[in-house]
Amino acid sequence: MGKPVREYLLTLCITAAVTYLLTGPVRKFAIVAGAMPEIRARDVHREPTPRLGGIAMFFGLCSGLLVADHLTNLNEVFAKSNEPRALLSGAALIWLIGVLDDKFEIDALIKLGGQMIAAGVMVMQGLTILWLPIPGVGNVALTQWQGTLLTVALVVITINAVNFVDGLDGLAAGMVCIAAGAFFLYAYRIWYSYGIEAAAPGTLFAAILMGMCLGFLPHNMHPARIFMGDSGSMLIGLVLSAGAISITGQVDPDALALFTGSEKAAVHQTVPVYIPLLLPLTIIAVPAADLVLAIVRRTWRGQSPFAADRGHLHHRLLEIGHSHSRAVLIMYFWSGLIGFGALAYSVNSASMWIVLGVVFLSSVGLILLLLPRFTPRVPVWAQRFVPPRYRRGTPEAAAEQTAASESSEASEAAEPSEPSEASEAGERAPVTAGVSGVNGATAIGARSRFIDRR
Repeated sequence: MGKPVREYLLTLCITAAVTYLLTGPVRKFAIVAGAMPEIRARDVHREPTPRLGGIAMFFGLCSGLLVADHLTNLNEVFAKSNEPRALLSGAALIWLIGVLDDKFEIDALIKLGGQMIAAGVMVMQGLTILWLPIPGVGNVALTQWQGTLLTVALVVITINAVNFVDGLDGLAAGMVCIAAGAFFLYAYRIWYSYGIEAAAPGTLFAAILMGMCLGFLPHNMHPARIFMGDSGSMLIGLVLSAGAISITGQVDPDALALFTGSEKAAVHQTVPVYIPLLLPLTIIAVPAADLVLAIVRRTWRGQSPFAADRGHLHHRLLEIGHSHSRAVLIMYFWSGLIGFGALAYSVNSASMWIVLGVVFLSSVGLILLLLPRFTPRVPVWAQRFVPPRYRRGTPEAAAEQTAASESSEASEAAEPSEPSEASEAGERAPVTAGVSGVNGATAIGARSRFIDRR
């Protein structure tokens, strides 16, 4: 057990290091190349920020696969399976489409077609769903066309779910990293505990994906110095879906039946994670829900499902009153609760403590979610122990309330109350900024964390 874990950790660390070290030069390149669009009406950030962070993430992926190919235990993955090569081929194609989109803003339907082609490239090289474990039925083999259609659908859904949630600094990378962590533990358990070699590629993909996200996060946390762009969000979405396909569609439940007594019992044991991984992954349930709600919302309004708006979950958290960082942490919390909750339930589905723990943490999450809507009334004897804004009838509370009202009036005066027709259509607002003003920094100069409000 020790050697494989050390090799996975080595692969993860090298992937993270390469991604981290390359993100700085990529940021300078993105500024010089002009991959730095103006502020749009739906954007949360207030200064033009360079994109193309997916370039560093892609080279991190390549370095992780290269290192794993030269390690003793992980080399068997490349010798016995063609899935790493299939992943690299599909990732290169989707990454190239994302780079072009970050620079030239290509049409949404063209991107959708590129996503389907990238999924088809992986299917042609063997990374496809061969069967489905159905609870109460057992192992159901799929025809070639059924497996291809289901694989393409899963890849497209996962890519767009991750792309839709990429709206706040550090949100997409952090949520995918949490999802990859839960997925790695699940895949490693199947591979090592049951001795199923078919789970090894998915375990490797999850480790590399964690390295890509961890290496990029220091540059992307609020306030972000660089965005991953579509070249990054579509790339990590494809890697995550590739791991799910490798585990869900190619690990034969018959192998698990050797340890559980029967095929149906094996399917029943793994169903808490198997079935939700399909449509789409339990570990990205939050961005998947955001994707479904966005499609319903836009279709209901008579808009295209690909039309951009400010109705995503993270936008609603900001509207409720959460700060940027707190909104990101709340999304992290729910992603971790769903992903690791499903993982714990798959390990021991008969334990009532796991269910009660998930219910309790869900209640805590709801309280944190709705906390800005409530202003607690603090007793007189406890006012000295709370911040001034919670104190009733004190000069500090009055002063803070006056300052808050003045700041809100200033922000309303600085920003138009009604967006223009061009803004509602998703076009960029005419915000101009020189290179020296990119997110408070030049390409090589110091970076200010404070915005000039003059």
